[in-house]
Amino acid sequence: MAYIAGIVVVALFFLALHYFTELTNRQKATITVIVLSVVLSAIAFNSYSNAKSQKMLDVVMKFNQHGTVVCKGVSVNDENYTLSIGTYTFIGKKDTPFYGQMISASVCE
Repeated sequence: MAYIAGIVVVALFFLALHYFTELTNRQKATITVIVLSVVLSAIAFNSYSNAKSQKMLDVVMKFNQHGTVVCKGVSVNDENYTLSIGTYTFIGKKDTPFYGQMISASVCE
C-alpha cells in the first residue's frame, strides 16, 4: 500500500513539474526518476526495518515463554540468560558457564 501512495505522490510531483515549470521533457523525466527512486528506497528501508524489528520481538516473545532460541550457535534460554528489555540483550546469569556473556536479540533466529 505504501508503494502505491509513493507512486501517487511522485505522479503529482511530475504533474506539478509539467504544468508549472519550463523544463524540457528530459529534465522532467530525470527529476521524476530521481524523486521516485528516493521515495521507493525510503519505503523499502522502512519495510526492511519493520521486518527486522518484528523478527527480534518474536525472538524475545519466544524467550519470555520459556522457549529456547539460537543466537550465533548458542542456545539461549531463561535458565542460563536474563533479558535486558532496554537493549533487547541476553545476559548470562551468574553461576552458569555463560556468566557475563551478552548476545543481542537481533542476531537470533
